[in-house]
Amino acid sequence: MDDGPRNGVTEPAGPDARLLLLTGLGESLRRSGRYRDAETTLRNALALAEESFGPDSLDVGRVCNSLGVLYKYIGRFDESERSYRRALGIVEAHLDVAHPFVADINHNLGGLNHARGTHARGEPFARRALEIRQRACRPDHPQVAADKAALAAILHELGRDEEAERLLRDALAVFERELGADHYEVASALNNLAAIQYARGELDAAESAYRRVLMIKETLLGRSHPELAVALNNLAMTVWKRGRPRTAASILRRAVALLHHEVEREQPVRLACLRNLDSCTRSLEGGTVADDAPPS
Repeated sequence: MDDGPRNGVTEPAGPDARLLLLTGLGESLRRSGRYRDAETTLRNALALAEESFGPDSLDVGRVCNSLGVLYKYIGRFDESERSYRRALGIVEAHLDVAHPFVADINHNLGGLNHARGTHARGEPFARRALEIRQRACRPDHPQVAADKAALAAILHELGRDEEAERLLRDALAVFERELGADHYEVASALNNLAAIQYARGELDAAESAYRRVLMIKETLLGRSHPELAVALNNLAMTVWKRGRPRTAASILRRAVALLHHEVEREQPVRLACLRNLDSCTRSLEGGTVADDAPPS
């Protein structure tokens, strides 16, 4: 006779439910900044998907995409690209080339190349994502806006700021109207717009935008999330260039501390923060001012 669930816990009925649970948990851990725990969970999800549904199943493609996102944040870019490309191959074999999931993975491949500094390689992925999404969604859909913002970040790095700013302002207007002024996507778009303002020497506007980015992300993610390091580094570089190196050094120390345990030693944001902190600390004696652009 079945006595029912013990201690109030019911095991998921089958592999599809277990996979959904594991993948959701892994993504939740990644969003909360617990990258190492997220990797263990998502690797278990991948093993379950391969065993239960086959190595070329859409379920495997979905987990590979989630692993690609995670590896990008950690700084293991080669593993991220392998995961994304495996996901893309699987998805294109199962779905129409104009399917939104194809757009998702192209968006992510564009973002990966932006993170690793291979911007020219990333542009075709970002443009393909936007083209697919524009065919599938209304022009003012937040997902279209997200693709515009991702492409704009790459275009800025390629020196095409006029197109980048136009895309960012279009995206920002959609995000604020559709999602609210304090949404994560608003912070992301503002961060990239501030990078353009910084490059133009519009330091008042850039500092104001970076402070708003930090405030939004601290509210959404908490003050100890490793993702805050990008906003902190960008704010510090702007503050330093405005002649406040002591304040900048304090901000950079916080950024370095946030990245200490959860990312690879060679992760680019961590290296940038360490390099900038070293230069800023030395400038307190030498009186130099930063002139490098902050990473977007």
